[in-house]
Amino acid sequence: MVDLSEIQAVYYMVAATGVLVAAVYYIYNMRISQRNSALALKTQQQTLETRQAQMFMNIYQQTATKEFSSAYNTFLSYEWKNFDEFRELCQKKEILDQFQILAMYWEGIGVLVREGFLPIRLVALLITGMTRSFWEKLNPIKVDMRVNLGWVRWMSETEYLYDELLRYIREHPELATELRNPLKPK
Repeated sequence: MVDLSEIQAVYYMVAATGVLVAAVYYIYNMRISQRNSALALKTQQQTLETRQAQMFMNIYQQTATKEFSSAYNTFLSYEWKNFDEFRELCQKKEILDQFQILAMYWEGIGVLVREGFLPIRLVALLITGMTRSFWEKLNPIKVDMRVNLGWVRWMSETEYLYDELLRYIREHPELATELRNPLKPK
């Protein structure tokens, strides 16, 4: 006949086996869950990189338009020595329109870089020269513009973009550019 202690021993073994199976099942499910989380994170990262690339190409394509190129090249050809001369130039609607096209473009890129939507690396790789030449042409009058216009943030995002770009180039000297005005004779 079966002894009560033998039944109890079998019962404990079945219960222990059940606990063991449950633990193995739990660990297996946790590993699958971790793997799925890692895949989801990787997919999110790839989606972010794709969106950043698409956004940057849209921005970059703007520089290839006839209107933008004309505004940029014409803007570089203008000469001024101070705030008053720049303000006088901007009294002409065509010059003001050209400046606004360029200013809004670089202010927008500055915001995107500051907010982390656009890596400065992409700016450095594709539009370093244009960014530098635009800001370096405006930089000498920035203080007077901010004071005289009463707009302390005048072109501040472009200035931020320029500073970040120079910092990045210092860290990556292979991207350094020689800056000169292509419209001026040597």
